[in-house]
Amino acid sequence: MASSQPLSLRPLVSVLARPSAKLPAHRLSRLPITSVRRKSGPYGYTQAKALVFSKNGEPQDVLKLHTHSISPSIPSSSVLVRSLAAPINPADINTIQGTYGSKPPFTTLIGTAEPSVIPGNEGVFEVVSAGSPNSSLKKGDWVIPAIGQFGTWRTHAVDDASKFIKIDKEGLTPIQAATVSVNPCTAYKILRTYGPDAGPKAGLGMKALEPGSGQWVIQNGANSGVGRSVIQFGKLWGLRTVNVIRDRDTPEETEALKKELHDLGADVVVTESQFLSREWRDQLAEITRQGREEIGLGLNCVGGKSATAIARSLGEGAAMVSYGGMSRQPVSLPVGLLIFKDIRFVGFWLSRWNERDPEGRKHMVNDILNVIREGKFHDVPVEEVKWDWETDEETLRNAVGQGLKGFRKGKGVLVFGDT
Repeated sequence: MASSQPLSLRPLVSVLARPSAKLPAHRLSRLPITSVRRKSGPYGYTQAKALVFSKNGEPQDVLKLHTHSISPSIPSSSVLVRSLAAPINPADINTIQGTYGSKPPFTTLIGTAEPSVIPGNEGVFEVVSAGSPNSSLKKGDWVIPAIGQFGTWRTHAVDDASKFIKIDKEGLTPIQAATVSVNPCTAYKILRTYGPDAGPKAGLGMKALEPGSGQWVIQNGANSGVGRSVIQFGKLWGLRTVNVIRDRDTPEETEALKKELHDLGADVVVTESQFLSREWRDQLAEITRQGREEIGLGLNCVGGKSATAIARSLGEGAAMVSYGGMSRQPVSLPVGLLIFKDIRFVGFWLSRWNERDPEGRKHMVNDILNVIREGKFHDVPVEEVKWDWETDEETLRNAVGQGLKGFRKGKGVLVFGDT
C-alpha cells in the first residue's frame, strides 16, 4: 500500500553536491582545484556551447557564445552529435549580416535569453548517441547536415536522424568532410549542368560541357574554394580552364599563386589587371585559336567589371553562371551579347538544388569524397581555428570577422577539440 506521507524532495544542486560534502575536512583541503566539466554520459546532461546572434549585424558586434545543457533523454528518432569541424563561409557571414537569400528563424530552442540563430551551413559531426537502438545512425558515425542553415557553429547538437547524411569516414580527415558540401558541390553541379545552347532541336536549351572534349571554361575568383574545385574537376573531366585572379601585393606573390593554380591543373591563369586591359582581346584570341575554340561556359562570383569581362569573353550561345557577388557591384551586361551572341545569363544557388534533389545531392557528395580518397582532389588551403571548451568568445568572434577579408592564407575552419 502506498504511503500517504508527502514526499520530501531535495534541491538537485544539493543532491549532486552530497558526495563531496561527506569528505572529511582534512581530505577536502588536499583536493586539487580544477575547472572540471561534466561531459556526455548515460546519466548526466551534456554541456554544450554555440555561437549565436539575436539580431543581424556585423559578426564582431552581434555574435555571442552561449552555454547550454542537453538532456540525456532524447527522442527515439533523434541523435546527439558532437562537432568535429565547421568552415566559415561568406554565406554564413552574409546570414549574420541579414543579406543572404534565405533567413533562418530566430528561436529559443537552446535556452537563449532572446530568440537567436546558430550560424554555420556546413560541417561534420560525430554521433555520440542515438535515441533508439534501431536508429540508422550509430555511435562513432560521421554525418553532415542534410538541410541548409543547420547551424554548425556549436559543440553539440540534437536533431532528428533524418536531418543528417551519413558518410563513410574511411580515408578522410574532419576538415575534408566538413568542407565538401558547399564549394566542391557548387563547382561539380555547375560544370555538370550548364554550357552552350543545345541547338534548335533541343528547344535552344543548354547542354553541359562534354567530358573529355577539351572545351573551355572561364572563371573569376579562381583562387576561391569554388574556383579551385572548378580547376580540379575540369582537369579530371577533360575540360580546359581560363582563371582570373586578383593581383597580389607583389609580383612574386602573384607568380607564386599562378604556379599553385597551374599545379592544380589550371591551363591559363591571368590577373584581373590583365583581364580588364585592352590587351586581353588579343590574348583571348590566341587562347581560343582565333575563336575556333570558343569558350562555352563562364562562372562569375565577383560581379562588376569582372563579370562584364567574363561575358565578353564567351563564345556564341554560351552561358554565364553567377553564383556570388563578392565585389557587391551589379552585373552590367551589354545588350549586344544577348541579341547577337545569344549568351544566356543565369544564377545558381546550391541550396535550391539540394532541396529539389536530395538524393542527387547524396550521390554528388559521395562522388566527391571518393575522388578525395583517391588523392585526385586537393584540399583548399585553410586556417584552423581551434575550439576547445575554454576557447573564449572574442577568439571565435574575431575568427569569423576575418571571413570576408581578402588575401587570406586559407579558408577559416573551426576545428573542435576537447569540447
